[in-house]
Amino acid sequence: MPAVNPSVTRRPLHRRALDVQVFARDDGLFDVEASLTDTKSHDVPLAGVPRKAGEPIHEMRLHLTVDATLTITAATSETRWMPYPAACGEHGDAYARLVGLNLMKGFRQGVHERLAATRGCTHLTELCQVLPTAVIQALAGFVIDTGEGDASGNPPFQLDRCHALRRDGATVAKFYPRWHLDTPEAAATAS
Repeated sequence: MPAVNPSVTRRPLHRRALDVQVFARDDGLFDVEASLTDTKSHDVPLAGVPRKAGEPIHEMRLHLTVDATLTITAATSETRWMPYPAACGEHGDAYARLVGLNLMKGFRQGVHERLAATRGCTHLTELCQVLPTAVIQALAGFVIDTGEGDASGNPPFQLDRCHALRRDGATVAKFYPRWHLDTPEAAATAS
């Protein structure tokens, strides 16, 4: 992010807020509630109707249920605020098409295939993109092994999935020495 120049006056125009919450259910499944809310700092006309500053332009929600493998077993959407009330909510229950996708295996591509362009709502489809990492974060150490690796000799899930946890890096050397690889070349061949 560029440094803020204190000699330049700024005024807010738009805010997009994303929220993802994950809940453990007593039946062994997990509920995922995700929302996207857009607001403006000024009044705007939408479909010929003024929308007041601070009122949502978009407020949309996805509700998913996933199992312990992160496969979606139920999915639905809800649009509470929209710019075109006679049209925006007409995608029906398109997001039920998420059922069967796995958040850890090809999810983003599957979302694109099932809901891109006019098959769904642009904003809800974009919201889907944050779900894998948010749900993985929620279930890390709870359902997903982040400790010493699995019984098959595979390293902990999170290794080699981000810059800080490169298997040839200092963080892995310090906190996961068993899984540390000495050189970048060794890490490339281990993948």
